[in-house]
Amino acid sequence: MTDPLVRARGIHKSFGDNHVLRGIDFTADAGTTTAVLGPSGSGKTTILRSLNVLETPDAGTVGIGDVEIDFSTLPAGKAGRAASSRLRAQSGMVFQSHQLFPHKTVLENVVEGPVQVQKRPVDEAVADARALLDQVGLADKADQHPFQLSGGQQQRVGIARALALKPQVVLFDEPTSALDPELVGEVLSVIKDLTTQGWTTVIVTHEIRFAEQVADQVLFLDGGVVVESGPPAQVIADPREERTRQFLQRILNPT
Repeated sequence: MTDPLVRARGIHKSFGDNHVLRGIDFTADAGTTTAVLGPSGSGKTTILRSLNVLETPDAGTVGIGDVEIDFSTLPAGKAGRAASSRLRAQSGMVFQSHQLFPHKTVLENVVEGPVQVQKRPVDEAVADARALLDQVGLADKADQHPFQLSGGQQQRVGIARALALKPQVVLFDEPTSALDPELVGEVLSVIKDLTTQGWTTVIVTHEIRFAEQVADQVLFLDGGVVVESGPPAQVIADPREERTRQFLQRILNPT
């Protein structure tokens, strides 16, 4: 038996007096999809940002592959920053609002990370970027700028940009929440393809039926704790906890 690829143990995070994460535990095996559900303010995005060390947990351990940090003993200064950078390099993040460089072309946006951060050869990075843009259906948009694209197209560029870093896990933070309803499907289709290609993904989403289709496991969060976790057939189709049932009822059957 090998260790799970993604490991979060006892994660706590506070912002001032707001204790956002209260001892989060979960693991994810390589090649699996984890969907994170829950009401606004439950801590879903903070989990992703803790895995990516965009937020530094106050306590607990995060591991991705061979890189692991116990944040209770993370040293200050240069050593701590170096450890955080090593962990951050294991994941790619797809944000809610694209966050593309407006002054760069689509191709330049995708190439930026591999060349500037990973110091990969430009020719290699460009070839990989063109292949990824083809994969997300945007090969013909390589020389355009973000303002020339629809919101769905911009988000697909964001996905290609995350994949270009060749991460061990791809983190999606509500990737369709900023999109017009008619554009949601094109982004979900790309993500669904990734889940069938063996990418390890953790997806924060309000798209319950999508999570039911693609997830290997579902985490339901409320108040900074994992209220319920398990396969979609349990957590979504037949939840054990009353709080989970209330949430799903409100989302799936709004009055």
